[in-house]
Amino acid sequence: MISPVADSPFAVLTLIAAPAVFTNASSVLALGTANRLARVVDRTRQLAEKLHKAEGDAAARSLWVSHLTRLEKRGSLLVRAMSFFYGSIGCFAAASVVSILGASLVSTQYKWPFEVIVAVSFVAGTVGFVGLAVGCSLLVNETRLALSSIYEEAELARSWYKAS
Repeated sequence: MISPVADSPFAVLTLIAAPAVFTNASSVLALGTANRLARVVDRTRQLAEKLHKAEGDAAARSLWVSHLTRLEKRGSLLVRAMSFFYGSIGCFAAASVVSILGASLVSTQYKWPFEVIVAVSFVAGTVGFVGLAVGCSLLVNETRLALSSIYEEAELARSWYKAS
């Protein structure tokens, strides 16, 4: 037989801890994404300076221009991912607070408010989880763009080596 939430303090703890763990995961991903965005900004500034000072090698200049376009896309993906992560943090925090409220109502005679609170908590947690998943998929796409830039730079470096 399933014991009600009011009979088990561990059930209440679980209702609160699960969103808290997801909140922590979202926070760590948001912090990492902010660091990645800072690196994209730094790299964009470096390439802009190189293009401004570039005189010779047309292949390198063409590569840098294409990388600037790719850096713009990467920056856009990172900002969108951060938005999803921050939204997830808010949803998980809301789910935690609503779960606490629901835990306080479970042993009372107010059944329909409890059911509404359970639904709100579930929706908030689900929206947060979806936001977390979407943000992670955006990070994967951004990483693929970064790798394609690395491959192109390595190919250019190999061509310089062969030419010398």
